[in-house]
Parts: sequence; C-alpha cells; structure tokens
Amino acid sequence: MNRQAQSAVLFLLGASLLHAATTDLYLRYVKQGLRPLVLLSGAVLIAAAVATVWYERKRARGRGRKHDDEPGDGPGHAHREPRVSWLLVLPLFALILVAPPALGSYSATRAGTALQEPLAYPALPSADPLRLGVVDYAGRAVYDHGRTLQGRRVQLTGFLALDRDGTPYLVRMALNCCAADAQPVKVALAGRIPPVLQPDTWLRITGTYTPRRAKDPVNGGPIPFIEVTEAKPVAAPKDPYDESWNG
Repeated sequence: MNRQAQSAVLFLLGASLLHAATTDLYLRYVKQGLRPLVLLSGAVLIAAAVATVWYERKRARGRGRKHDDEPGDGPGHAHREPRVSWLLVLPLFALILVAPPALGSYSATRAGTALQEPLAYPALPSADPLRLGVVDYAGRAVYDHGRTLQGRRVQLTGFLALDRDGTPYLVRMALNCCAADAQPVKVALAGRIPPVLQPDTWLRITGTYTPRRAKDPVNGGPIPFIEVTEAKPVAAPKDPYDESWNG
C-alpha cells in the first residue's frame, strides 16, 4: 500500500465516521454523549489524509528538480509499506457494509443483570402514566422498595427476552461508554402478558409496581417484577441502549 492508497483509506475512514456521527449509526457503537469525539476523530482522519497527499506532492516536485544522476530517493530507493497496512480497510468495510444490530435477547439471557443501587431517587413527575427507563424502574423497585412507585401507573419500553424456563423479561442494555461494555438490566413481566412472545420484540409496557422479586439465574442478581396491564409492540428506538446506568 503506497502513500496515496493510505491517504484514500484514511479519507474514507474519516468520511465514514462523520457519516456515522451525523446519523444514528454511531449509537450502535458508542453512547450518545461521545458524538463530538466521533465527529472530531473523523475530521482528524480527513485532515491527516489531505496532509499526506500534500506532503507527497511536495516531495515529488522536489525530486523532479534533481538531476537523474544525483543521489536521492530514486526508484531503487523507494520504500515499500508493509502489506499488513491493508488491514486498515477492514474496519472501513465493517462500518459501511456490516452495521451491527444492537445487542438483544441472546446477550441478555447469557449475562446476569447489572442492576446497581442508585445514588439518589429524584422526584418523579405527576404524569399518568409515568414514563420511566427500565434501569430507573428496576433501581427504585429493588433498592427503594417501590416507595416512589406505589399507586402509580408506570410505562416502560424495552425488548423481550425469555429465560430458560420461559420467564419473560423486559430488558434494556445499559452502557457506560460503548456497546462492548453493555450489560442487561431486566424487569420480569407478570399480569396481562401477550399470549405470543417473540424474543427481541420491542414493547411498551404499562403496569403497576409489585413487590415480587426473582433472582437472575446467571448471577443471582435481583430482578423486580411489574404487573402488566397493557403491552403494545413498538419500533426499536433510535438509541437502543439505556445510558442512565452508572456502572
């Protein structure tokens, strides 16, 4: 791979990062707050590609002024870049052609719940139903014993996962930084559950708090229940991960 090819790959990588950051594609890889860094990375790669092309052209003009018999960077002295540098093309193809789906039920049922005790329980709005994140509901239900949820209709959105014994969970994958560190937080469903449950289906659940608990079969972590009164299929959100978790 010569310098011109390297510049082309750097430019395409940078352009791909800018494309991902200006659409919702980047949310498949990193959390929403890292968007400025993705944009900056794309801009730096494009700048590096342009600078490399400019430097190579300047060097070529300098060589053209030399006499043929003058020692210098002639053809016999050209440096060959290692072929392994072509591996730079692989992440480019992966980013453009193989945008991965968000982590789903397969990952959720093979990892234990990552629920941790919240640092605080902010006051909740008076909306009815009360829209909460899966992580927020689970934290309040387990560690605050549902004190802020009593007597409230709660609405949660997540994807379905089925345990080995068929127990249905509403799940959101919580992350700190990127999809590589995503871990599931689960809420078990009881009450008016849909008769046909398809893993990875996104649902909007309306229900009420119940003190019922279960232990995650993977790591023994606490899984709260919600008493479902209504369940509707919904499209997957633009940001499939829950960023309210601080692991």
